[in-house]
Amino acid sequence: MSDPSAEATYIVSLREIVWGGLLVGVTLVIHGFGMLAVLRFTDAFKRRFEQHPSFIGSISNLILASWIITAVHLMEVIMWAGFFQWNRCFANYSTASYFVLMEYTTVGSVYDLPQRWRLLEGMIATAGLLGFAWSTGVLMTLAQDFQNQEIQRRQQRRQAAAKSSG
Repeated sequence: MSDPSAEATYIVSLREIVWGGLLVGVTLVIHGFGMLAVLRFTDAFKRRFEQHPSFIGSISNLILASWIITAVHLMEVIMWAGFFQWNRCFANYSTASYFVLMEYTTVGSVYDLPQRWRLLEGMIATAGLLGFAWSTGVLMTLAQDFQNQEIQRRQQRRQAAAKSSG
């Protein structure tokens, strides 16, 4: 734990603000490229199996997209952890990664950054919230597409069954 009297003298530095803004910006650039990759991958996957669409193919596409989205979030965590390790904020990279993942997901951590970087704890959470919101939008778009395809397949089966019985 830190000294409470030191907390009272904490002053945000321009260095913290600049680095925090830069790291949030880089996080969003990584996320942007990652979300484009997800959309390109899912489109290519869907086109590949267009001739023989199936529930398994559609749900596999959604699962693979979720895995890619998770990998993108982990790359962002790795980037933040690398910054903290570079600045010797933690004893090792594992602790830095754990700290960043807990802050990025807004769960919170038992660890704290050194006082000179304290503002970045909130900036990690901000980057995580923005990333998760963006990912949710992409995933919802893909899930809606999956649901629409399944409804369309079901209607086509019903129509085919009605034609064959009538």
